[in-house]
Amino acid sequence: MVELWNTLVNGMTALINWLYHVTIIIGLPNYGLAIILLTILIKVVLFPLTQKQMVSMKRMAEIQPKIKAIQDKYKGKDPQKMQQKIMEMYKEHNVNPMAGCLPILVQMPILIALYRALYHFDFINHAHATFFWVSDLSKVYPLFPLSASTIPNLIFPLLAGASTYLQSKLTTSTTDQTQRMMLYTMPVFIGWICTTVPAGLALYWTMFNLLGFAQQYLVNKQIGQVKEGAPSK
Repeated sequence: MVELWNTLVNGMTALINWLYHVTIIIGLPNYGLAIILLTILIKVVLFPLTQKQMVSMKRMAEIQPKIKAIQDKYKGKDPQKMQQKIMEMYKEHNVNPMAGCLPILVQMPILIALYRALYHFDFINHAHATFFWVSDLSKVYPLFPLSASTIPNLIFPLLAGASTYLQSKLTTSTTDQTQRMMLYTMPVFIGWICTTVPAGLALYWTMFNLLGFAQQYLVNKQIGQVKEGAPSK
């Protein structure tokens, strides 16, 4: 198992260095740009999974008021009937409540491998490990002690939290109290996590969210167009 993880981490390191060579070829040598290219590559590879996930999440949000009505009707009376009605609702609207799990499970090894790779990264040219205000993408920039000189280091965690909020907002049901709470607490949690990991991982997370936001926006738009074109019942 350890050998498998080491292979995965070494492969991630090699991939980042290869993408860094790509940035050299295009005349913009920078490891931050290499991580952005890595994010785009992973997003393309995961596209079929995330597409299904996003369609399902949008449909879940749309039927949430109907689900809540069923829960209110059968709560404390007939739990078995309630579950049956909810499953029928999922089937009627072609929704898989477990669709969001697979992309997350696939993402976890990628995130861990990227974390391990960046934590002890052997840069080919350390001068190119900077990215805008970040002096070293492999370094962890903690939240405390907070001072005027460390405030710029919080930009990536803030962007990671904000991008998490924007993407979640597109699929959050305003009628579900739990989802509303997660909409506001998860971005804060992600922002804090990004102050405990290498800055390059926060950059990856921010870019992945922004790409996800664009994809979810298009999914929502496509679903809206299909609904508008569907015959009224």
